[in-house]
Amino acid sequence: MEVLRSFPFGLVLAGALLAPGAFAAEDVVRTNGAVNTRAGAEYGRLETTNGSIRLADGITAGAVSTVNGGIAAGNDVTVAGLETVNGSIRVGERAGVAGAVETVNGSVFIGRGGRVGAVDTVNGAIGLVATEVAGDVANANGDLTIGIGSHVRGGVRVHKSGANWMPVRISTRRQRVIIGPGAVVDGPLVFERDVVLYVHETARIGEVTGATPVRYSTPTAPPRSDD
Repeated sequence: MEVLRSFPFGLVLAGALLAPGAFAAEDVVRTNGAVNTRAGAEYGRLETTNGSIRLADGITAGAVSTVNGGIAAGNDVTVAGLETVNGSIRVGERAGVAGAVETVNGSVFIGRGGRVGAVDTVNGAIGLVATEVAGDVANANGDLTIGIGSHVRGGVRVHKSGANWMPVRISTRRQRVIIGPGAVVDGPLVFERDVVLYVHETARIGEVTGATPVRYSTPTAPPRSDD
């Protein structure tokens, strides 16, 4: 997966995170148990196998990962990447993530002012609010919202579920993909599954394959019952 493209904020974040002496604290790595952090502190790698990870406001850290557990980040965090397998990822406002925000089984939400490398989940919804994404946004099962004022410099892709994906229970409802007011997607939007694509009249998008955009002008997309 390509995470960072030629884009200034990604380079700046990566440089800051990889600079010598960037982290005064040691890595926190464990097998079982949650990882908690202190507001404003600096960390190296934060990793657990069975447990959640909580990132307090204003922390700086390297790669953040778990296998069985969610990741909850506060405001103004700066990290190299966020990754889990079984769990959701929720990020507060003004986050800086040099690499990808990704999970397999879980949703992803990034709050206002976020700047991230890429967003990817297989089984879960994605929601972005005034977030800048250097690369792509992708999922397979779950609604996807590029919310108000967000800017995706890559593309949007909804994958077709197949043998390469972990077995999951697939909803019979059509997936909703919403490109909100003032949102921009520079790259192509590719849909390998049947989706309903709502695009606000003030949004700008790239070439669409596999869906027909439905324009709307209200502050929010039409309700689910209209799909």
